[in-house]
Amino acid sequence: MVALTLLARASISLSLHMSKPPGMGVLLLFFITLGFSFRFVTPSADTHRYNAGDHVPLFVNKVGPLNNPSETYHYYDFPFCHPDQLIRKKASLGEVLNGDCLANALYELKFLEDKIGETLCQKKLKGDEVAKFRNAVTNDFYFQMYYDDLPLWGFIGKVEESWSVKENGLKYYLFKHVQFDALYNGNQIIEIRAFSDPNHVVDITEDVEISVKFTYSIFWKETSTQFKSRMDKYSRASLLPIHQQIRWFSFINSVVIIVLLMGLLTMIFMRHLRNDLKKFSGGDEEEDKEVGWKYIHGDVFRYPPHMALFCAVLGTGTQLLFQAVILFVLSFLGVLYPYNRGALGTSLVVTYALTSVVAGYTASSFYSQFVETGWKVSVLLSGPLYLGPLFVMVSILDAVAVSYGATAALPIGTIAVILLIYTFVNIPLLGLGGLIGYRLRSEFQPPSATKRCPREIPPLAWYRKTPCQMFLGGLLPFGAIVLELHHLYASLWGYKIWTLPGILFIIFIILVLLTAMLSIGLTYIQLAVEDHEWWWSIVAAWGLNCHFYVLPLHLLLLQITNEWFYAVFLLLWLQCLHLLCSIPHAWYNRFSCILDFYSLDIPCC
Repeated sequence: MVALTLLARASISLSLHMSKPPGMGVLLLFFITLGFSFRFVTPSADTHRYNAGDHVPLFVNKVGPLNNPSETYHYYDFPFCHPDQLIRKKASLGEVLNGDCLANALYELKFLEDKIGETLCQKKLKGDEVAKFRNAVTNDFYFQMYYDDLPLWGFIGKVEESWSVKENGLKYYLFKHVQFDALYNGNQIIEIRAFSDPNHVVDITEDVEISVKFTYSIFWKETSTQFKSRMDKYSRASLLPIHQQIRWFSFINSVVIIVLLMGLLTMIFMRHLRNDLKKFSGGDEEEDKEVGWKYIHGDVFRYPPHMALFCAVLGTGTQLLFQAVILFVLSFLGVLYPYNRGALGTSLVVTYALTSVVAGYTASSFYSQFVETGWKVSVLLSGPLYLGPLFVMVSILDAVAVSYGATAALPIGTIAVILLIYTFVNIPLLGLGGLIGYRLRSEFQPPSATKRCPREIPPLAWYRKTPCQMFLGGLLPFGAIVLELHHLYASLWGYKIWTLPGILFIIFIILVLLTAMLSIGLTYIQLAVEDHEWWWSIVAAWGLNCHFYVLPLHLLLLQITNEWFYAVFLLLWLQCLHLLCSIPHAWYNRFSCILDFYSLDIPCC
């Protein structure tokens, strides 16, 4: 029962021992209220009502290869039919970050008016333009358009193998006719699909000048689907029986891992910790009898070297944790949904800027509990700790995107806006949070006095060192979330559509529980071998494992032509995952567990 009691206490002792001021709760309430305020900016059905014959503009967006969604180009970078006056739709910050660049088109799709074989334009393609189209067909290029804020896609061409007597090889064809099938309910558009007709093609195998007549058709059909449910079609792929089985398997696998880990931790505490408690409570105070975790009571609460950097890492990880919670709230409120152009990118920038106050507060308040002066350094380090590497990686990606002419290239104006947000929002809120944390600081009272000179750590076996903890600390959480993580990555950099934030939230909670329980078990193992340098080990054990497992696996699962380009994207994500998974909940649970160990009413020699 002592072990079970200690295990229960370890999960809640953060609020009992660290004596955090109520500022964090106020901040969380503020951000949740902010999330509810975003609810009122979602699209309204009143702005999507039309009369018969009304002109509903169709916007062209981008083209790119099917096997590499990170490589996209502007629609008019290819010799399609384009209007005399090209008008680009004003893009939001999130749309620019997502590479969206909507422009007007020659298509005349009027509400409830069918058209058959309507001529778009008569275009004469030169040899180099034919070669450009052929290269696009070879790489399975698709195009993306938007009609009444509904996305639609289609392929540019097709490849066929010729078995004729005179010719033997591959033949390349360009689609010259697009058929639109639109569904409506009353005076609202519910759905639209684009179909590239394989019966209307032109041969582009040779680099010769050809004349192409581009045409299109549109057919309207009535449906009973309501406007509020028109985005549900994008979740059908996630609700297929095979995908439901995979998700159920992932969920059951995660639960089984939690149960097994809980049983293992209970066995460790009941067999080993109980023996230690009996030994220490037996009244024998000889020095050779005092071994294990109780022997280092005078060193375990010695604050680590580079304390300012450690607190900055803790603050940045807590900020990312808050940001993840806010994004979940926005998803549940319906603000973030599939193909809400730029909503996710804008939310990432805005929420990160606003949660800077959390990073400053956490870094300064924790630093001030151990050291009286120098809290400003930890706050200053919290700012560039994540954004510094992020800026370097984004600069590399932007330079590559500019050289390729891809839509991922950020305009100068967007870079200026982001810098202004960082200067006038991030930095002031970071300083404000640091000041609040310093003003509301509380002095940390360790259960035992810290010795002047640190005790030497005895030699450890290889399986008790930090690399082994990194492997074990990463293997179990990764095995529990690997399937859902693959679906998430495929939705970020692939063509799977993620529309089930509830499942992702459950997996997130499972990851937090697994990390918390493993942190308790590994903490006892580390202290049992008289290793009191546990502070920085949490960063390595719970963060670097993300790089070891995630990067090679998903480079294998998603076979993308420009793997190095995708790898840099993964490094951005892994840097965030490193701080998010390794710092806040894992470290807080480890710290609270150690406080429980050394708060037991047992004399320390």
